[in-house]
Amino acid sequence: MAFKTDIEIAREARKKPIQDIGAKLGILSDALIPYGHDKAKVGQDFIASLADRPDGKLILVTAINPTPAGEGKTTTTVGLGDGLNRIGKRAAICIREASLGPNFGMKGGAAGGGFAQVVPMEDMNLHFTGDFHAITAAHNLLSAMIDNHIYWGNDLGIDERRVTWRRVLDMNDRALRDVVTSLGGVSNGFPRQTGFDITVASEVMAILCLAADLDDLQRRLGDMIVAYTRARTPIYCRDLKADGAMTVLLKDAMQPNLVQTLENNPAFVHGGPFANIAHGCNSVIATRTALKLADYVVTEAGFGADLGAEKFMNIKCRKSGLAPDAVVLVATVRAMKMNGGVTKADLGAENIAAVEAGCTNLGRHIENIKRFGVPVIVGINHFAGDTEAEIAAVKAHVAAQGAEAIVCRHWADGGAGIEEMAQKVVDLADSGAAEFTTLYPDEMPLFAKIETVAKSIYHAAEVTADQKVRDQLAAWEEAGYGDLPVCMAKTQYSFTTDPTRRGAPEGHSVPVREVRLSAGAGFVVAICGEIMTMPGLPRVPAAETIGLDLDGAIDGLF
Repeated sequence: MAFKTDIEIAREARKKPIQDIGAKLGILSDALIPYGHDKAKVGQDFIASLADRPDGKLILVTAINPTPAGEGKTTTTVGLGDGLNRIGKRAAICIREASLGPNFGMKGGAAGGGFAQVVPMEDMNLHFTGDFHAITAAHNLLSAMIDNHIYWGNDLGIDERRVTWRRVLDMNDRALRDVVTSLGGVSNGFPRQTGFDITVASEVMAILCLAADLDDLQRRLGDMIVAYTRARTPIYCRDLKADGAMTVLLKDAMQPNLVQTLENNPAFVHGGPFANIAHGCNSVIATRTALKLADYVVTEAGFGADLGAEKFMNIKCRKSGLAPDAVVLVATVRAMKMNGGVTKADLGAENIAAVEAGCTNLGRHIENIKRFGVPVIVGINHFAGDTEAEIAAVKAHVAAQGAEAIVCRHWADGGAGIEEMAQKVVDLADSGAAEFTTLYPDEMPLFAKIETVAKSIYHAAEVTADQKVRDQLAAWEEAGYGDLPVCMAKTQYSFTTDPTRRGAPEGHSVPVREVRLSAGAGFVVAICGEIMTMPGLPRVPAAETIGLDLDGAIDGLF
């Protein structure tokens, strides 16, 4: 049986005018800034007018560690939003925007899939409303102003060897990881070594996703540390007087984007920090807006629960005052088999033993989510080749963990295929069972916070770090940054820092090779293992098969 591709399904969508989608949530047309007929931004004044409204229920969708077999976290998020609307609930979804780099690399898009998608799919996975371009421009404006300040006399006394602010580009380009700038003579400035990160790793991206409003945005931008003097005193963004111009560039990007699902339900798509480098959640302002307008809001956190959900709880919720009422943990039978040792080529054959062995990964995530005091339910994202015996094995394992697993067929059937899960989620969220708590208190020392995440979530035996790293953390504590949460930059594929170790390993070591202070965003990044802040393209990038067909329509995007 031939299945339609995601882009073919999306192109056949019967979209409604974006004003009709806004009306579903009570957003008046004059509060929308249209970007064409099918997408719009929600105005800041309207958002501010919602402050006194009560919040709806917040449902977090997360997943097991990703595998080549596919898990379908965004697809489940979209499907669940449609399912909730199908059973008569006023629901909205909140997801991240897609990064161009992974789109043209190997990950593909970020709009869901099958019959559980957000549209316009092509726009969302490409330039969309220009938010990422604005973030890139604002970030690099600051880079230019740093080098310009040094060129014109360096009144602030910046030590050129201690400029910590790099440049960014929304593309996977390993050649830019380490570069030397200002070559070519005196008129081009002072040569120094620097590099590029991908835009979604920019602190500006993290700030936009955590800021409450434009005033908070500018304050946080001003708080960013960009360099140090020879005396090791920090130079802030506001010292260079760049925060105002950066805020101007980000003024429109700060407004949440409203689009729709294939079933014409409202979806907020805003912000997109990487989950294995940054905190991996959509913007606080989009989530808060949705909670004021809908009775149930379904949002997602990036990659597996060990990264995305942990950061959602410990960073986004801690910083914003949000608290989830229920968590949906997405898994597939195919991924269980891969975690159980089956190769991708052999996934089509029934293998109960491999499913049972691979469920240790799922069980570990269930255990971890319960540490935050939030009830969890497992969504089995159904594939056509799943057998009843394999599904039963997953359900039995989940039941032994004190949770329930529901088969979800939203990819094939849209909202109709996930109604049972939607009702279960409503019951769970309305039960009042959630007693949300973060994993560690603000006052815990920074290195102890890193150890807490590594030992509690990753089940590591120890965290290793050079004395230089430990001294840096101690210096930041002395400077008043000790109460910040930690953002673990680690491979998404494993509980360890080795991407090849699947399942639920324990007793391993987590090496922290570098720490970075994101003073504006309000967290300390711990870079573990060989994680890259500028990815590279694979041997055969997806870009090779993307183009325009004879009718001028985009082909090959997935």
